[in-house]
Amino acid sequence: MYQTTAALRSAFLDFFNRNGHQVVDSSSLVPGNDPTLLFTNAGMNQFKDVFLGMDKRSYTRATTSQRCVRAGGKHNDLDNVGYTARHHTFFEMLGNFSFGDYFKKEAIRYAWSFLTEELKLPKERLCVTIYETDDEAFDIWTQEIGVAPENIIRIGDNKGAAYASDNFWQMGDTGPCGPCTEIFYDHGDHIWGGRPGTPEEDGDRFIEIWNIVFMQYNRQADGTMEPLPKPSVDTGMGIERIAAIMQGVHSNYEIDIFQKLIAKTAQIIGTHDLENKSLRVIADHIRSCAFLIADGVMPSNEGRGYVLRRIIRRAVRHGNKLGATEAFFFKLVPTLIDVMGDAAKELVRTQAVVEKALKAEEEQFARTLERGLGILDVALGALEGEILDGETAFKLYDTYGFPVDLTADVCRERNIQVDEPGFEAAMAEQRSRAQAAGQFSADYNAALKIDETTAFLGYTDLSSKARITTIFENGESVKRISHQEEVIVVLSESPFYGESGGQVGDQGILIADGIEFVVTDTQKYGEALGHIGVLKQGQLEVGQSIEAKVDKKKRHRTELNHSVTHLLHAALRNVLGEHVTQKGSLVDSEKLRFDFSHFEAVKPEELLAVEEMVNTQIRRNHALTSEVMDIEAAKEKGAMALFGEKYDAEVRVVSMGDFSIELCGGTHVGRTGDIGLFKLTSEAGIAAGVRRIEAVTGAAAMAYVAEQQAELHMAANILKSDAGSVVAKLKAQLDKTKALEKELSQLKDKLAAAAGADLASEAQDIHGVKVLVKKVEGIEPGALRGLQDELKQKLGSGVVLLAIAGENKVNLIAGVTKDLVKKVKAGELVSMAAAGVGGKGGGRPDMAQAGGSQPENIDATLSNAVTWLTERLA
Repeated sequence: MYQTTAALRSAFLDFFNRNGHQVVDSSSLVPGNDPTLLFTNAGMNQFKDVFLGMDKRSYTRATTSQRCVRAGGKHNDLDNVGYTARHHTFFEMLGNFSFGDYFKKEAIRYAWSFLTEELKLPKERLCVTIYETDDEAFDIWTQEIGVAPENIIRIGDNKGAAYASDNFWQMGDTGPCGPCTEIFYDHGDHIWGGRPGTPEEDGDRFIEIWNIVFMQYNRQADGTMEPLPKPSVDTGMGIERIAAIMQGVHSNYEIDIFQKLIAKTAQIIGTHDLENKSLRVIADHIRSCAFLIADGVMPSNEGRGYVLRRIIRRAVRHGNKLGATEAFFFKLVPTLIDVMGDAAKELVRTQAVVEKALKAEEEQFARTLERGLGILDVALGALEGEILDGETAFKLYDTYGFPVDLTADVCRERNIQVDEPGFEAAMAEQRSRAQAAGQFSADYNAALKIDETTAFLGYTDLSSKARITTIFENGESVKRISHQEEVIVVLSESPFYGESGGQVGDQGILIADGIEFVVTDTQKYGEALGHIGVLKQGQLEVGQSIEAKVDKKKRHRTELNHSVTHLLHAALRNVLGEHVTQKGSLVDSEKLRFDFSHFEAVKPEELLAVEEMVNTQIRRNHALTSEVMDIEAAKEKGAMALFGEKYDAEVRVVSMGDFSIELCGGTHVGRTGDIGLFKLTSEAGIAAGVRRIEAVTGAAAMAYVAEQQAELHMAANILKSDAGSVVAKLKAQLDKTKALEKELSQLKDKLAAAAGADLASEAQDIHGVKVLVKKVEGIEPGALRGLQDELKQKLGSGVVLLAIAGENKVNLIAGVTKDLVKKVKAGELVSMAAAGVGGKGGGRPDMAQAGGSQPENIDATLSNAVTWLTERLA
């Protein structure tokens, strides 16, 4: 029974659904609207605003199987993955949640019932922990569940401060918090380890399988614990851990999901050693990498993309260690989809994109390895001694993705050691920076919480009568205001749209007899709409009746830009492919900005096709329709959900003919023809795999076209041409310019050759070697390389060091003929000289360049270079 991980997942969700819980899909691994998290790392992340009282759902009980990643910032298990029984970069957290509904008694009963009745785990193998002072939980466990007191372990403040305990949870330094109770499973006395709270607790015998958090306090900034008016429950059980127990194995890597991924990896690479730890690493990493890409993260050199890149490259490196000779990682995606079952819905939809991204990154890493080997070769060539410094090894690793173990292998072949302590010190410094970047703090009590609900009338009305329900000044509720300071006014109903879904908040006025309040922005605070602005005249007070009037002109222009983003989204998917998904948008009264996933710059002909398609839909003058339906019905209708948005069980579906169907709570035009004209103004990349389009509509689009035409006519006048011939005339001018530049370059080469002939005669003899060390004038920096080649040819055998002085700038070049590189290396010579002029550089043994910032030191530096060469050539 429940022998597969997929069956366990279904059993858990079905159990809680039977007990009145709403089954909620896993949220994205990229936390929606939560800047405090790098990745979703716990089941409660998507419900954080609900626990904080800033969001309300149509249900008070929920259950999920949440996909999570811990591979960056504070929650980083990367280095342990594959080498322990239970560390992963990706895992699924089964959870059940109560939002002010049930509390301790029911939460404990549900957990025990599922484990001992549904899964039929032997009770004698289970023990529990509670927070030391939580007598209520102790009584429930002993008196109602029947757990023997000796099987209940009290865990106090074991982390050095009050409420700092393994069994006390808090969302942050402030905000919701409370005691925990955990359930542990005993794997048997054949495995080393002790119960929690004992000196042997770090062993693998007793494994935590379920954690129940009782959110019953609100921690203030001064440390005060205030009881929450609606205590809640947050639980979590790692599916991999419970699957290991149900399948009779000890290590998570022995469960069905991993065994199939390990077997497939071995087959693809061609290895028969199924116990190799590298196979575990790869099996784990394909899960995090594939799901991160499916959720919109692309490999890059910063943020989430950098973490993804590190995980991919770590997997590929382990594949290389197993003997992989070609790209293999992306080939695991079909097997991953198969073993994940219902949890792989997003992966099925994005499979082609995921495979393409993984393959591209693996191939790029292969080129990186080749480049890293070249850089390492230069570093070793310039090495004095038999130890490669840790900083260089770390730079290869951090900047070029070159694994330190590969650096050590190359060094070993040359009888050179790597300064491992120095490398570890640099790594420790980087970890410290990464952890600091991943440690976010927020005073959750400082966030404005408003319990009122504002009825939104703005779909049909742009003005309405309303009653003032609350006024906030500096975060504090006040009864009235009579001064001109920015405040937030909450109304009983309002035509003003609160910023969300990329659409900016409305502006306008609130008026009454002798009263004028100018609204500069409108924001959502839970179910309330906050009208942010300044009182210009009169006095406002709670309970007062007021007329709310939206700025019609700005709203209309904003609606043009919002409606056209729907058409743009659909057109991009039609032209570029269904892998295109929205990654963010901003629409206001002036313009629109639309971010979307795509691997490369959009070609000019593709942009033209998108623009034409959007304008075609505008001319077709589709009526915009909206209807409210349940989320499943919306999905069946084909509605697109927007990136980072949260949706309730009931959603609003906006349709424009059969061309565009999206979930959207924003305001729109009546017909697509109202948009008038759509004009793209720019397209660019903003991150790896993410592009941005900016555009204008309506009158702004007409103004843009007129401005472009004016620029075209001005260019035609400058070129003494007509508008229709500008391109041909400009091309002719560019061809002429290129010819002149080529002619100029040839003249410079002749001058350099002539100068070389003169300079060669100035070479001095040092221990039988011709040496030319010279500051040169009248030569462009770009001609230095050709000049040093000419001088080496003239000398036949010799050493050259040239310097050019500029304004606060020095250019250096060193050249050594092939017969002398064993005595003198150009890279060493130029590095020594560069240090004297405040710079650095390097290159090949026969030619190297450098720069500096202290031209006043050139003469002394060149004199020192002669002394240095005299010693080397002796």
